Amino acid sequence: MANSSTGDSVVDRVVRVIGAFPEGVTVLQLSELAARAQLPVTTAHRLVRQLAGHGLLELGSGGSVRLGLRLWELVNRNSPTLALRQAAMPFMEDIQQVLNQNVNLAVLDGWEALFVERLSRRGSVPNRAQIAGRMPVHISSAGLALMAGQPPAVQADYLRQFHDPAGKLGADKLRTLLQEAASHGFAQLAGVVDPDTWGIAVPVRDARNRTVAALGVVVPLREMRLQALVPALQTAARGIGRQLNDAKNPAAFRSAESM
Repeated sequence: MANSSTGDSVVDRVVRVIGAFPEGVTVLQLSELAARAQLPVTTAHRLVRQLAGHGLLELGSGGSVRLGLRLWELVNRNSPTLALRQAAMPFMEDIQQVLNQNVNLAVLDGWEALFVERLSRRGSVPNRAQIAGRMPVHISSAGLALMAGQPPAVQADYLRQFHDPAGKLGADKLRTLLQEAASHGFAQLAGVVDPDTWGIAVPVRDARNRTVAALGVVVPLREMRLQALVPALQTAARGIGRQLNDAKNPAAFRSAESM
């Protein structure tokens, strides 16, 4: 129900307040939070106090506001990707142990790859994928692997609206990349996000052969070994799929086909 002069509801404003924290920022001043949420300071203050009463936000000295532990608890306890992360972690650890490089796990959310888990270690190459971070499909090997496994109607909708802000990639070239990823069973991108790295990702499929996630690695260009990397990733992805399909550990999220 809308009960403000702008027509937005209380829920709309609460979502804007919680969503005002940018990636990697855990504390904001009340005035900055209000500006980012596009709310008057008095309205933001009232909502923050109410949310703090439930532990979803915390009010600090000097007008600082941080995300509350209760919010973290609810998100982690009831996350729709919890079953996926639990199924994937042993296989991701094995891949990381063998390659000594970054390993990531992503799901498709709209036209973006949403990274739900990442393993890295000291000495590995830079990896821009962060847990709970997003990347457009076309600049992420995980994104390409995910989109390549979606139904034709989903891919057609994606390509119809696609526009590369950098002007480097057209829809026809992107269509070819998706076709190659579907045909080869893996996606690869070299030097797109970082000029010295190569991203490779494979789909994770459920019992109905739907692509529900992508398992990927980021390696140095000079150490690129597709003949070794791809089979290892595909074996791990099949293992994750089997774990998800175990009746004792059902997947708790959906592919784009089921949405």
